[in-house]
Amino acid sequence: MRFRTVIPILFALVAALFACEEDSTGPHSPAPPDTWRFFVIQTTMGDIKLELYPDKAPVTVENFRRYAREHFYDGLIFHRVIENFMNQGGGFTPAMIPRQPDHPPIQNEAGNGLSNARYTIAMARTSVVNSATSQFFINANDNTFLDHHDETTQGFGYAVFGNVIEGMAVVDSMNVVPTGPFKGYNDVPQTTILIQSVRSVPATR
Repeated sequence: MRFRTVIPILFALVAALFACEEDSTGPHSPAPPDTWRFFVIQTTMGDIKLELYPDKAPVTVENFRRYAREHFYDGLIFHRVIENFMNQGGGFTPAMIPRQPDHPPIQNEAGNGLSNARYTIAMARTSVVNSATSQFFINANDNTFLDHHDETTQGFGYAVFGNVIEGMAVVDSMNVVPTGPFKGYNDVPQTTILIQSVRSVPATR
């Protein structure tokens, strides 16, 4: 899989992997300046604090912020975990029932110069370049083979839009939980990793 940039058929496998893909201010109101870039994903394994990059990935960041504002992620799970690769969430309930996204797919901003390095957060998608909606993944390794390499379908890559700045140990612990098949899906954690909330927070928190 790590050679998909030179073996296109392996790219299709990566794409298939990811296919299993409000606060009171209201959905269109801007967040206070100090909360534009900082979010906490509260999970049953601990909190993960993110710094997002609206200057590098404005469409992707606003998409994530909108789903968080609307409480879309509350009660969903990290439904796919692959050791030494990534932790994916934002699309399924604990019963592995898909929660249908409320908004259209977004433009893929993978060509923004950000790399799928360890502890970065990026958008999951299908093999269609501009197909990301609500699902995201946190890289548990330096997955540079997922980066933007060219404008082709095989080389376009996965858009990074932020970085974990607190809770790296949570990401690491999550990445080694036992997994297995469940309701037709693979790599599902055998113990539910629940997303309790995703909220913007002040930079000083």
